[in-house]
Amino acid sequence: MTMTLENSKKTMNSLIENIVSLSDGEFRLIADLVYKRFGINLTEKKKALVKGRLHTLLKTKGFTSFRDYFEYVTNDKSGKALLSLIDRISTNHSYFFRESDHFDTLINVMIPQFLNKSTSQEKQELRIWSAGCATGEETYTLAMVLYNYFLQLDYRVDIGILGTDISVSALNNAITGVYKKNQLKNIPLMFRKFFKKKTEEEFIVDERIKKLILFKRLNLIQENYPFKGKFHVIFCRNVMIYFDRKTKIELINRFYRYLHKGGYLVIGHSESLGREAGGFQYIQPTIYRK
Repeated sequence: MTMTLENSKKTMNSLIENIVSLSDGEFRLIADLVYKRFGINLTEKKKALVKGRLHTLLKTKGFTSFRDYFEYVTNDKSGKALLSLIDRISTNHSYFFRESDHFDTLINVMIPQFLNKSTSQEKQELRIWSAGCATGEETYTLAMVLYNYFLQLDYRVDIGILGTDISVSALNNAITGVYKKNQLKNIPLMFRKFFKKKTEEEFIVDERIKKLILFKRLNLIQENYPFKGKFHVIFCRNVMIYFDRKTKIELINRFYRYLHKGGYLVIGHSESLGREAGGFQYIQPTIYRK
């Protein structure tokens, strides 16, 4: 009897697995949809990733195939199903002071060029955009570094930092500003003062830092962005690796439009603009200037 039950469970698990298997055709439908709406290029190598990240959702919602799920997403007029899809597909990996040399260059090279030293008592404006901010670690790192820098100078600066991402769940985490103890391990001691203990294992970002930041959902491949002004620095690190060449060039051109003259674009160490740099001047690896 025991063997019969065990065999039944194995058979049932096998059936479930077969029901939600992802065919090449179904993968192509989902990949094409993600590319068309978000610019993310899902190659065949990502098939297992797509299946793994959507598998539980299909079982929970009662879909018997990925095609049924695809039809559900495309027919959902509210757009919520599409947002849920990209939430699961997009990668939201980040950590504090990632590629920390960029923040040193920000303080020592970039920011001084935008300060009018002859009017140190007149309030000046500084705008920075963290594009593809994920769960907020990069954005909060920028805010902490700038806050600490201007605290030591005799300048009145209106700091405004925008953090955008395609993922709603990632942005909700960023807005909350609560991080696990082990997530703070890369933060230098001098910046630990900007975190307050919430529980034994959780810390929350100080309000002095939070008030410098605005988090918004944004699809980077849309033609125009809802910004009133331009930015002095744009951080878009480890995002363009998910785009093909055409989408990458279009994005770089949009970044160019939304930067002040002399403004900087910072990309990830695994990325390069190469011939796509357009009107940008190469400064050093990963850093370009308009």
